[in-house]
Amino acid sequence: MLAYADTRNIGDEPSATDVPGLNVSRQRRATELSPVLYEPIFCLVLQGAKQALQGRRMVDFPKGHSVIVGIDLPTDARVVEASPERPYVALALKLDMGLIRELSAEAGADEGTGREVAAISAAEADEAIIDAMGRLFALVEKPTALPVLHPLLMREIHYWLLCADHGSLLRTLAQADSHASRIADAIGTIRNNFEQPLLVADLASSVGMSVSAFHFHFKAITGATPLQYQKRLRLIEAKRLMQAERQSVSSAAFSVGYESPTQFSREYARMFGLPPVRHARVPAPAPAPEYESPGWM
Repeated sequence: MLAYADTRNIGDEPSATDVPGLNVSRQRRATELSPVLYEPIFCLVLQGAKQALQGRRMVDFPKGHSVIVGIDLPTDARVVEASPERPYVALALKLDMGLIRELSAEAGADEGTGREVAAISAAEADEAIIDAMGRLFALVEKPTALPVLHPLLMREIHYWLLCADHGSLLRTLAQADSHASRIADAIGTIRNNFEQPLLVADLASSVGMSVSAFHFHFKAITGATPLQYQKRLRLIEAKRLMQAERQSVSSAAFSVGYESPTQFSREYARMFGLPPVRHARVPAPAPAPEYESPGWM
């Protein structure tokens, strides 16, 4: 396992490094289950433990575990093991899906091996991925080596993830005609147009699937129906608009596609446990690094 001492100068919350796509997360206390949006990401837990939901399935990732999120996933997560003396610490790397497809074609990865396909999966990390992540993190202190070694290490890490037993979703996403790749295309459409009314039949047709098959595979992968998925995206974005861009409750509601501020307030309170006006009054946080995902582990 990577030396914990290497991360002791990292503050609480996600912290960007000088290595593109690599963040370090550190939390000194356990947190409540709360909504978060994960983009495709790989996480290596160095200390402590965390949990995330995939539908009704709780995914645990304690120390020494490798976590893969293969698609954009609005979900709920919490830190379950952390203290000032032994905080939760994890390395989080933004995944390059183009590189996944390239490596899959070169290696001839078998999409049928491994566990069932799910948006988020975790398993004990093997020595190969731990070693590669250690060398990637070491580039923080070797900036002159970064341009040469970073592309090589990214290829190596993505290769090991593609081969991992819990990398099934990555393998299926690399196959252009797989159900997972079609669902990923649909998710891209939802993300780019989440403020628009969602016509599930049209979306299913656009990716070449029947409505029943589309519903089945969408929920199997994301743990939510398409409409539930869109709703979570809308509410997470509304929170960001109120906190980061200081929009009013009604302005945020209309921006994400709600026609009724009353319905928005009701659904927002159900998801976040507080009425939106409470979040609208929170001071805006500092701008995030340009490559930071909304849901770093």
